[in-house]
Amino acid sequence: MLSFKHIAPFLNTGQNKVSRWFSYIGLGIGVLLLLCSVQMYININQLLKERNPKKTGFDFISVTKIITDENMARDNRFTPDNLKEIQSQLFIDDAAPLIANQFRVKASAGNIIPFSTDLFLESINEKFIDTVPPNFTWQEGQTDVPIIFSSDFLEMYNVFAPSQDLPQLSQNTISSVKIMLECYGPAGVQTFRGQIVAISDRINSILVPDNFMQMANKNFGGVTVVPASRIYLRTKDANNPELLSFLQQKNYHVNKDKTKFGRIKQILQAIVSGLAGFGVLVILLAMVLFSFYLQLMIARSKENLQLLLTLGYSPHWLSKTVAKKWIPVYVVVVITAVLLTALLHWGFQYFVMKGREELSPFIHWIVLAIAIALLALSVAVNFRLVKKLLYKL
Repeated sequence: MLSFKHIAPFLNTGQNKVSRWFSYIGLGIGVLLLLCSVQMYININQLLKERNPKKTGFDFISVTKIITDENMARDNRFTPDNLKEIQSQLFIDDAAPLIANQFRVKASAGNIIPFSTDLFLESINEKFIDTVPPNFTWQEGQTDVPIIFSSDFLEMYNVFAPSQDLPQLSQNTISSVKIMLECYGPAGVQTFRGQIVAISDRINSILVPDNFMQMANKNFGGVTVVPASRIYLRTKDANNPELLSFLQQKNYHVNKDKTKFGRIKQILQAIVSGLAGFGVLVILLAMVLFSFYLQLMIARSKENLQLLLTLGYSPHWLSKTVAKKWIPVYVVVVITAVLLTALLHWGFQYFVMKGREELSPFIHWIVLAIAIALLALSVAVNFRLVKKLLYKL
């Protein structure tokens, strides 16, 4: 069985060693950069995912339109088309508007808390509320209105209360306070008895049942369709760069503290993607340089190769035999890059991240799959190039 060893004397492979070794080194550096970038990309996703735990499997974030000096005189509420566009995004599981009262509401707590103030109320789909007790319901004609109060508002009240000689309230105590809601409309004032039935950690608002809000807006405010100033999003990852890019493009405002890891992720992923792109560029340049070496080698061995073809060797067999010579080189380059990637990942995990459990000490299987794909691609390109050059003889 003839092999490359038998036809090697016919090939002029001793020239241009510099270009050949430059192509090997370039290929190795490019593969290493690409594999390290992919592994780092996976590490970033795993670390930031662990820093953003979810109780329900979803993140809930509030979105408003950014108010600027140019648009402050316009209506900056969300239209039905805005809501449909948001709900249609693949990275958003669902969205619901917060409907506000379109009439004046005054709240007081009688002799228990000698305090009264104008109030704002909102309603939202119950699927977006974290705590919904069974008694959070209202029927037409009912004078008692259940209320879900924000835990942040309760904390603000307890900070403000001592300076005004008002009692501080716990979450259990506030549910026993009867609140008088005076709703003002064209026909006069109607009073409802409000009772706080739950505390919400998710939504910073004073929530009432949706059917009560619809009735009150119609009877006291004279409106049936109310555009929303705020929309709540339900998404699997509030730090999704696609989500943040969408909100930025639409000029929507979101609490930056809730998406700070996503913004960090965007920056890190941009850096890692740049390194990966540079790695791919280096690989392509190495392949181009190696192709020049092959062209020169075959050009200098043209007469000998033509003699082999004349003796009866087929171009296909000859190209396959010549191409096999560089398979061990590609294997060594890719394996070396994989081992260096594994070593760098291990060093990152133990010395930089101090052995955090979120990261495995072993490289991800996707990195190995990419390494195998690069090896197969290099061998295939090499064979195709040699075959193309030999068929031109």
